[in-house]
Amino acid sequence: MAALPEGTPCWADAMFTDVEGAKAFYGDVLGWTFGESSSEFGNYTQAYSDGKAVAAVVPPMPGDQSQSAWCLYLASPDAGATAARIRAHGGEVVMGPMQVGDFGTMVIAKDPGGVVFGVWQAGRHEGFEKQGEPGAYSWAELVTREPAKADAFFPAVFPYGVRKMDSEEFDYRMFQVGDRPVLGRMGADSGVLPPEAPSYISVYFAVNDTDAAIERLTARGGRVYFGPMDSPFGRFAAVGDPQGAAFGIIDLGRTVGEQPNTVDA
Repeated sequence: MAALPEGTPCWADAMFTDVEGAKAFYGDVLGWTFGESSSEFGNYTQAYSDGKAVAAVVPPMPGDQSQSAWCLYLASPDAGATAARIRAHGGEVVMGPMQVGDFGTMVIAKDPGGVVFGVWQAGRHEGFEKQGEPGAYSWAELVTREPAKADAFFPAVFPYGVRKMDSEEFDYRMFQVGDRPVLGRMGADSGVLPPEAPSYISVYFAVNDTDAAIERLTARGGRVYFGPMDSPFGRFAAVGDPQGAAFGIIDLGRTVGEQPNTVDA
């Protein structure tokens, strides 16, 4: 598989205090199976759907008291150069660039509004082996209280074009690599974030049936924050797992209505 274009989402992982609990939850809700944990790399454990790598879970580092959260990684041909641009445009490099064996090089960063994201320069590990199908990554969007900062920062760090939704109701933009939208940006001033929640990137995983997935999720102690709701892109919901990591689920096969028009931002 060829390396993904710069700025394209390429991987997602999350830290969990209770890794076995996370494996049981996501195994039931998304149908994931899990490989052997890698003690050499902090017991990093890959998740699979139909035998293809789709994400990973890992316990926190000693002393790390951070809330469980999904982290989306954006592809880079040179993680060091991307880290330099992150700093130059008002972002913060939290970790790295750090080489992870022969798998690749990672950076953990924050945009000027505090949104955490990752950068991945592929080595042997090139990223998602399956996308846009049930059990796999399908989309992601920044949900931020400081959209203007995100709008200036991300196209300066990555080679993004920007389109905005032609709507007075929603403050929504899409970052594109060429003609392909790769990342959404939702302004949080419309009340989509509760007051106590930080700005974040919502990672969406596809499911066969959103309502059935919600039944499994709530039975396992998960929470529904928004939805389920029909849309031109699929029936979706914003949810969280029992350890507090928020994510999205979407049935891509159940679309309702016409896709909204977009215009150059």
